[in-house]
Amino acid sequence: MKAALWYKKGDIRLEDIPVPDPGPGQVKVKVKTCGICGSDLHEYKDGPFIIPSRPHPLTNREGGPVILGHEFSGEVEKVGEGVTRFSPGDRVVVNPLLYCGQCHYCKRSQHIMCTKLGTVGFAADGAFAEYGVFEEYSLLKLPDSVTDEMGAFVEPLAVAIHAVKRSRMRIGATTAIIGAGPIGLLVMQACLAAGAGKVFVVEPMKARREMALETGAQAVIDPTEIDAGKEVGRMTEGLRADLAFDCVGHQSSFDTAVKVTGRRGGICVVGLALKPIEVPFIRLWGHEKEITFSSGYEDEFPAAISYLADKRVKVEKLISACIELDDLVEKGIAPLIEEPGKHIKVLVYPVKTAQTETRDYRIED
Repeated sequence: MKAALWYKKGDIRLEDIPVPDPGPGQVKVKVKTCGICGSDLHEYKDGPFIIPSRPHPLTNREGGPVILGHEFSGEVEKVGEGVTRFSPGDRVVVNPLLYCGQCHYCKRSQHIMCTKLGTVGFAADGAFAEYGVFEEYSLLKLPDSVTDEMGAFVEPLAVAIHAVKRSRMRIGATTAIIGAGPIGLLVMQACLAAGAGKVFVVEPMKARREMALETGAQAVIDPTEIDAGKEVGRMTEGLRADLAFDCVGHQSSFDTAVKVTGRRGGICVVGLALKPIEVPFIRLWGHEKEITFSSGYEDEFPAAISYLADKRVKVEKLISACIELDDLVEKGIAPLIEEPGKHIKVLVYPVKTAQTETRDYRIED
């Protein structure tokens, strides 16, 4: 089968490798489509990052080669011994978390905190391939109302829903989303689905601001043209936002989150910061602001599937290109790195389909 394997920083190779076979408790899945995640971009640009640099305690995988890809939908091809919940032909998504099930956190169903945590697509082979083998416990069925393309958004939408839960957002809250990339746009919709009163989006790229308006934002702000804090204050009678979600993970985005939130406001950091961030202690202390962090997900996959099934969250407009696996780097990873303003989500298909022949939805400034 064809698969795209990460070997090292800047080195992803398309190769023909043996088709995997499921062992006891495992399911062989035919991959339908897989989204390119920001984490995949990090591994290509700067890895290994999430890919383990020493033998992983659950999979024993270390460095490359490893098949990337963890935002995907597929169809059950074959089940291993002891599998009872799935049958060939079932349409599924996979929660890519790999956890021990025995540590303090796993016993409390806090799997994202597992002391041996791993992830499919980094510590085990993922879905930039024609087939993959995954643990039965990680699979969830897709209803007919959720297409394969929508299914590829279940994982990132679960990230967004988890962020809203971690923020303890109250119904009617005024929220501000800092950064309108894929996760930011999904956090925005998840806030609305959970009952936010107003949602503002702060984003420097024009095309992404327009996408935010198309998918539910009450107002958008270009932080390079206007003071985001003062603008949110103007639209809230001086109170500013109850909550801000930093979906970028940079010093500037965190500073913006502080500015747009009011007294006793909350900041939920969703974006991954690769460098230390300075904190304006006196302002946070004086205004009794709260900071929380959101990393991944736990049990949010069923909610994500439900949100997609009943259209509370719409993702079709976020698809900016559909490409073949052969073009993963040239038409997927490279454009996302070099021209982020022209893409939101790129979907990768292991085999040529009508979508890859006709769909290129790149957004233009």
